[in-house]
Amino acid sequence: MSHLRRFRLAALFFCLVTVAACGLFGYPKVSPATAVKVAGTPEQVERGRYLANHVAACIDCHSVREWDLETGPPRSGTAGMGGEHFGSHMGFPGDFYSANITPYGIGNWTDGEVIRAFTAGVTKDGRSLFPVMPYPGYGKMAAEDAQAIVAYLRTLEPVETQIPQSKAIFPVSLILPTIPRDPEPAAKRPDPSDPTYGEYVTTMAGCIECHSQAKKGKKLEGLEYAGGFEFRMPGGVIRSANITPDVETGIGAWSRETFIAKFRDRDPAKNPPRKLEPGQINTPMPWTMYAGMTEEDLGAIYGYLKSLKPVKNPVQQTDVPK
Repeated sequence: MSHLRRFRLAALFFCLVTVAACGLFGYPKVSPATAVKVAGTPEQVERGRYLANHVAACIDCHSVREWDLETGPPRSGTAGMGGEHFGSHMGFPGDFYSANITPYGIGNWTDGEVIRAFTAGVTKDGRSLFPVMPYPGYGKMAAEDAQAIVAYLRTLEPVETQIPQSKAIFPVSLILPTIPRDPEPAAKRPDPSDPTYGEYVTTMAGCIECHSQAKKGKKLEGLEYAGGFEFRMPGGVIRSANITPDVETGIGAWSRETFIAKFRDRDPAKNPPRKLEPGQINTPMPWTMYAGMTEEDLGAIYGYLKSLKPVKNPVQQTDVPK
């Protein structure tokens, strides 16, 4: 290739990047953080503890997980310290690290800035977050639940850590600022007797994020909850299960009791996670955390999933390199 041709290609690339960057001026288009001040009552803290550990499962990704044990449970004493790496080795378009959400990491953030981060995807300093944290779903939780999570995070033991800066690769680095959006919170948390309660809890638990196939970050239409999302884990690939009510390939034949038992059996107090066997592929599904959900909430998720349209999608859940 001639020097002139190389120069022209380099100039063209520079121009394209410049145009794209100019087009992204003003992004992310998210409103400023609100001036909300969380009271931090004992009731709020306990509600937040439950949500952050067992429903929204914030503590799952923002702790050090023991991947040598089945289901990779969070290591004791690391709650909220962050540092989990979601990188290209797992199929992500870049290197993303969970933040320190103990008072050491967010102690100088206002309550509104913390809420904006996990419901809209924008940090205190205006950076866009990659939606490995499912903020589009968290943005639908009621204000009372978002504030409860903040109340609980403020009570965590401060843990001093230095977390690497997350970086997306091109062209995702240009697309990322366009993803955050203002949240659309529920007016209030539905009563468990309300028909919408099951969808509310399922959305907060982020089930759709891992149980839906996606291409270039966009869920494939018609395959929501039908499984097949791939996770590259040490030892091979594991795929999420079909949790639509299809009888043959999903959970259509499961009873409510069977569904709840799948989680209760992973309760670490009942069945402590075992060491992985040689060649065994671990799962990123935070079973030990979801196992702490109330029967009412697990039953509500089951009821909502059973109301979905059945999707026939057989999933080979593991692939081990030969």
